[in-house]
Amino acid sequence: MKNFVLEPRMRATIGGAFYPSGYSMVMFPNAEDANRIGHRLIEKGVSGDEIYLLPAATVLSEITPTVRESDDPLPSAGTDAATVRAYTKLAREGHTGLLVKTKNEEEANRLMEEVRTVPYSIAQRYRTLVIEDL
Repeated sequence: MKNFVLEPRMRATIGGAFYPSGYSMVMFPNAEDANRIGHRLIEKGVSGDEIYLLPAATVLSEITPTVRESDDPLPSAGTDAATVRAYTKLAREGHTGLLVKTKNEEEANRLMEEVRTVPYSIAQRYRTLVIEDL
């Protein structure tokens, strides 16, 4: 698993909010569960380079600021800002994120098979122009 650093390609073209197209973001109340699921995915063949562990502090320092920027001068027309606000609320409660490359529905389904073995708080798949609840 990689440490997360927000890359320009992980932001929406318009407004700049967090929008990592081709990835799924899952947040867990328990950091150990997030870590365990990340390692299980690696054991099942997902490249460690395609998985990012995001402690609450990372969500707050890297992802949260993208909404302030995206809402200036007008609020976002899509759900990207609202989704970031949901991550921010959870991170403030201590939740940990896992960002996993999911190029297609099959990969998203495999991710969720593992995720559903533990409690999780939110799971979103970012596709071109669509944020899908998982």
